[in-house]
Amino acid sequence: MATTPVRDRSTIMVLNGPNLNLLGRRQPEIYGTDTLADIEKLVAETAAPHGLTTDCRQSNHEGQLIDWVHEARERHAAIIINPAGYSHTSVALRDALAICDGLPIVEVHISNIHQREPFRHHSYVSALASGVIAGCGVQGYAFAVERVAALLTAARAQA
Repeated sequence: MATTPVRDRSTIMVLNGPNLNLLGRRQPEIYGTDTLADIEKLVAETAAPHGLTTDCRQSNHEGQLIDWVHEARERHAAIIINPAGYSHTSVALRDALAICDGLPIVEVHISNIHQREPFRHHSYVSALASGVIAGCGVQGYAFAVERVAALLTAARAQA
């Protein structure tokens, strides 16, 4: 007999897309010198005072990110996502996020995608996001956690 998953109202799924595993070594003039581990520590420390925890994952594979979005839809309080290159190309990732049934979604980009190559100016994810943070470096992840915390607090107050 199948069981219905229980949503954890205190855990934020933090998803990072392709090549973000190379942060700190890949184009530091664009992305800085902080590593993915630094970001994971930052989001955990930012979430803790709000009574929230984080579940951080990174993949270079589109299908894996989609599977994790499906998991977050059932089990997590919110999603923070840096889809990286998939922002501009993945209708499938966009479609997975579209069925998240009101789950807060905040899109993060370390660099300002609007100051970069024209193909980066459009994101399939942005139209579905509760907020979009770009060009703030890794600090954008902390801003995203703060925004998610505010959205979750507002949702609890309305319930």
